[in-house]
Amino acid sequence: MTQLRTRTALAARCLEFTILTAARSGEALGATWGEVDIDNKLWVIPAERMKAGAEHIVPLSDAALAVLDRLPPGSRKPIDPVFGVGGAVRSNMAMAMLLRRMGHSSITTHGFRSTFRDWAGDRTDFPREIIEQALAHTIQNKAERAYRRGTAVDRRRNLMRDWSQFLLQLNAQSMLTAGKD
Repeated sequence: MTQLRTRTALAARCLEFTILTAARSGEALGATWGEVDIDNKLWVIPAERMKAGAEHIVPLSDAALAVLDRLPPGSRKPIDPVFGVGGAVRSNMAMAMLLRRMGHSSITTHGFRSTFRDWAGDRTDFPREIIEQALAHTIQNKAERAYRRGTAVDRRRNLMRDWSQFLLQLNAQSMLTAGKD
């Protein structure tokens, strides 16, 4: 994260946003300004762009909002892609190439979702269903799925806040270590 934040490329901002939101790369790359509600700190991804075909609401941490704030000024019409170049959505390769240029060719963008899952399951007390909902995973049990209709946005907001604080803490630790060289 420390190295990523020093990059100025739009792909770096997209990757940082992807990590902070635990989103799939295609979801972040396809994000439009119309999906982002800055005032309510939400990103509402429409069903047609989700793997499971259901709308997904992502609570945005202050760190995720700061990424959006750092984007270059330009058109922010509802149909404009947040991380687009010249109004066009970038390809999935943009973030993979960025990681390669940073010397991390063994890391995948999707691997950050796995890191989020491991962190949330191993280092927090958030219930499994809240973590899985943050990842937009579907409930496999038909009976549970039939009764589980809520979005738990407030509980997931706390989870995403803790995730961003964890990442910022890693960033601070990395900077302290770098200063000792």
